Amino acid sequence: MLLFTSLLFTGLYTGNTDAENGGIGNDLIDQIAEELQNRKTIAAAIDEILASKAERKREWLEALLSGTLYFRKSDKKVVTVTKQGSSFELTAASDGSAQGTAGKREISKVKINNSLRKKLRNAIAEMALDDPDAKARVVAVEQMLQSLDKSKLAAITQRASTETDSSVKKLMLLATHLNALDNGTGPEKVAAIQIIGNNTRDIVVQRLTSLSSNEDPAVATEANAALVEIQKRISFYEKIETVLFGLSLGSVLAMAAIGLAITFGVMGVINMAHGEMIMIGAYTTWAVQQALPAFIEYSLIVAVPLAFIAAFLVGVLIEFLVIRHLYGRPLETLLATFGISLILQQSARTFISAQNVPVSNPSWLSGQWHFDPALSVAINRVVIFFFCLAVFAALMWLLRRTFFGLKVRAVSQNREMARAMGARSARIDSMTFGLGAGIAGVAGVALSQLTNVGPNMGQSYIVDSFMVVVFGGVGNLWGTLLAGLSLGVVNKFLEPWVGAVLAKIVVLVFIIVFIQKYPRGLFPQRGRAAGD
Repeated sequence: MLLFTSLLFTGLYTGNTDAENGGIGNDLIDQIAEELQNRKTIAAAIDEILASKAERKREWLEALLSGTLYFRKSDKKVVTVTKQGSSFELTAASDGSAQGTAGKREISKVKINNSLRKKLRNAIAEMALDDPDAKARVVAVEQMLQSLDKSKLAAITQRASTETDSSVKKLMLLATHLNALDNGTGPEKVAAIQIIGNNTRDIVVQRLTSLSSNEDPAVATEANAALVEIQKRISFYEKIETVLFGLSLGSVLAMAAIGLAITFGVMGVINMAHGEMIMIGAYTTWAVQQALPAFIEYSLIVAVPLAFIAAFLVGVLIEFLVIRHLYGRPLETLLATFGISLILQQSARTFISAQNVPVSNPSWLSGQWHFDPALSVAINRVVIFFFCLAVFAALMWLLRRTFFGLKVRAVSQNREMARAMGARSARIDSMTFGLGAGIAGVAGVALSQLTNVGPNMGQSYIVDSFMVVVFGGVGNLWGTLLAGLSLGVVNKFLEPWVGAVLAKIVVLVFIIVFIQKYPRGLFPQRGRAAGD
């Protein structure tokens, strides 16, 4: 281990004696190599690197921390490694030049202990305070806040006066207030609490909690009052987070139910295979990613139209082969579509996989938006909500502003009169069934970003979709949208109290009671045949 460490810093310090070239100086090499006899002198060497003007010092320290710093046994050269199959690609730690490849036996890892890891994290965070990227500086200050000491506080205070980004400067000021909570006098602590008393960060809550029983009554009173306000703020943000989470769930329900509302409202068909249209859309997303592995970032953009087309064509085929022969016979239609759903599920198991298949999230749908330390929202859920609104707007435009939409509305309100006016109701039925299936396919694309993609995924949403359609008003798209969103929010508010399963039961009982009072739903369909 001692030899490794000596070699490490010998390699790091190799360079010109001229500090302008980023080197430490050859005259220091032997001295460091001799002094590195234990981990204490390694820590001293890290401080030496920090004080230097070496251009690659941050890369060196990050490699040491991440465990990718090795030395090559043949010439004792310090390198960073990247695994390439069974071999390792080597890069010189001193200047970043390529050093070819080596086998596992040809290199040896430079090892450090936990105390050195902590020192390295702090050192890297301190260097990141000078990073040109404001986001990197934010991360650095947040990391330093976790274990604030005099040296970190001095580094933060020194840079706060020249910091231009408001979010970074706010964090730097927070560090000074936290220091006042730890080391200030009674009045200084009270003043700091009054400034940061509404901050919901865990570190602030921890410090205030420790001060809530302070021997100074003024400090303890102020700390307890601040904790009460912070808890109110956290509770408020939790409610907002629940609403947003419920809207994302409701968006998927609404998209799944809109297609069902179209077929049920226009054709009077209870389509038990509707969940499999969702499955087809999700599998289309998977297929696109398998076909375009290098373009995951654009896979959803390609998958949305393809999923619509695939589900549309399957829907038209089902209507042509089965549904059109069973109009006016709802029980037979229900049984037939249930059988079709089983066929489609088994086809997915046979031709794709009985197990769930992986669907990746593009980077622009990954991560979270942080509005406050106590409020963060998953990006994919927000995007899915607005995607649902976009799909709904496009469908409303199709039904309200196109000739096809006019014929669909005519057939849904009075089929016989529409036929008398020249509408080909059989063709309208086929296209409408395909349209409903296509929208379900688009819902499957959204759902693939939230849950597992497998043969049974559609069955989890078919019952909920029927509840949304009935609750919103059969055939009424606005009612379906509002019902889907509201039921999603209500369900998420109930889950923490009664559990996920019982929450669905409560919602189902509520809908049953509601339908007893309002059998036509929130927004009943209008027209000559609306009461049929």
